[in-house]
Amino acid sequence: MTFSLAIVGRPNVGKSTLFNRLVGKRLALVDDQPGVTRDLREGEGKLGDLRFTVIDTAGLEEATDESLQGRMRRLTERAVDMADVCLFMIDARVGVTPADQVFAEILRKRADHVILAANKGEGAAADAGVLEAYGLGLGEPIRLSAEHGEGLPELYATLQPLADAFAERAEAEAPEIETEVGEDDPDAPRVPTVQKPMQIAVVGRPNAGKSTLINKILGEDRLLTGPEAGITRDSISLRMDWGGTPVRIFDTAGMRKKAKVQEKLEKLSVSDGLRAVKFAEIVIVLLDAAIPFEQQDLRIADLAEREGRAVVIAVNKWDLEDEKSEKLRELKDSFERLLPQLRGAPLITVSARTGRGLDRLQAAVMKAYDVWNRRVTTAQLNRWLIGMMESHPPPAPQGKRIKLRYMTQAKTRPPGFVVMCSHPDKLPESYARYLVNGLRTTFDMPGTPIRLYFRGQGDKNPYKGRREKNAGALKKHLGKKKG
Repeated sequence: MTFSLAIVGRPNVGKSTLFNRLVGKRLALVDDQPGVTRDLREGEGKLGDLRFTVIDTAGLEEATDESLQGRMRRLTERAVDMADVCLFMIDARVGVTPADQVFAEILRKRADHVILAANKGEGAAADAGVLEAYGLGLGEPIRLSAEHGEGLPELYATLQPLADAFAERAEAEAPEIETEVGEDDPDAPRVPTVQKPMQIAVVGRPNAGKSTLINKILGEDRLLTGPEAGITRDSISLRMDWGGTPVRIFDTAGMRKKAKVQEKLEKLSVSDGLRAVKFAEIVIVLLDAAIPFEQQDLRIADLAEREGRAVVIAVNKWDLEDEKSEKLRELKDSFERLLPQLRGAPLITVSARTGRGLDRLQAAVMKAYDVWNRRVTTAQLNRWLIGMMESHPPPAPQGKRIKLRYMTQAKTRPPGFVVMCSHPDKLPESYARYLVNGLRTTFDMPGTPIRLYFRGQGDKNPYKGRREKNAGALKKHLGKKKG
C-alpha cells in the first residue's frame, strides 16, 4: 500500500458504492436511505496498477454537538486528518448544496490533497451539477458513476502522480528489513503473522458494548460509540498488534431476535455480522452483566460453536455490579447449564469502559487459539482410546458389541478426529459425548468445538483369503513348469 484515500461527502452521494467498486467486493452496506455508513471502514483498493488503502466514511453532517450525527462528523474529520488523499464526492444530479460548500471549506483547511468528484454523473441530468462543482474552488471535478464504473480512468490519471510521489517518499523513509527465513515452511507451527493475522469477531446483542470494548483494546476511539442501541451497522475490521500478536478484529452489528428484525437495513447488518463469524477464528461473545445469557446470547454462542469457531465468553459492564462474587457464581452455573456444548470455554468478566479485565481476556483468546490449532499424535490417541474403552466399553446393540479399532486426528481448526469402528450407525450419541469429554480433559482442550467422526470398516479381515489365493497361484506356477 503506497497511500490512503478517504472518500468523504454528504450522506447518500454514493461513497460506499465507490468504496465497494474500488475494493472489488461488497464490503460496505449500500441502501437508498441516507446515513447507512456510520463507522470508518478500510479496504485494499485497486485501480489499474495502483494499490492503496481506501477509507469509507460516514456522511458529513453539519451537527457539531454530542449527538450521534455530531460524533459521526468528528469520526469523519479524523479520517480526513489520517488520509493522504481525500476524494470529495458531491451528487451531480442534486448539484452543489450549502452543506457541500461548508465541507469544501473544511477540506481546504484540513486536507493536503483533495480530489473533487461529481458522482451519479451519467446522462444529461448531471450536466448542470458538474458545472456547479467548479465553483467549489477544488479544481476540475471528475465526472463519476460509481454504480456503473464510469470515470474511473480519469480518477486513475489524477491519482497516478500522487501515488508516485507517495511511493518515493515511503521508499526514502523505509528502514532496511531483514528477510525472515522459513515463513513458507508447511510444517512450521501456525503462528499469526502480519500477512495472516489472527481473526477475531466480537458479537452480541445491541448495546452490549462491542465497539467500546474494541476501542479500549485499540487504545483509541476508532469506532463510533454511544448510549443508543444499534449504532454499528457494518462489520468493521481493524488490524492491530494485541500484546505482540498481529490480529484482525471485527466489530459487528448487534444481533436481535429474528422476529424483531423487520427493516431491510437491519437484516443486511445482521447478515454482515453472521458472515464475520464465519470468517473469524476466535469469536468473543459479549454479554451484558445486567441481563446475561438471554435467549439471543445462547443462539449467538451456539452459532459460533456450530461454525467450528473457538469461543470466549466475555461479560461486560462488570464495574457496575455490586455483589461480584455471588454474580460470578450465578454466571458460571448458568453457563454450564445453558451451553453444555461449550463446556470449559473461558468466561471472563470485563469492563469496556474502564479497561479492567482486558489482560485476562487477551490471555483467554490466545489460549483458545492455541487449543483450536492443537494436534495430538496418533499413538497418543490410540493409547487414550484403549484406556477409555477399558473404563467404559462401547455398548452391544442386539448382542453385537461395537468395536473401536483405530483413531487418528484428521484436521485442526477446530480439532477433528476419525474413529474406525464396526457398526458406526449404531453407536449412541451418549458414547460419542463420553469420548469428546474425555478428549477435552485428557488433552487439555477446553471450550473449543471438537468434531468426532465414526467410519465403518465392517468385519472384513484384510488378510482373509490371502493364503488360499497364494496357494492357487503357486499351483498354477508349478503346473506351468511341469508342462
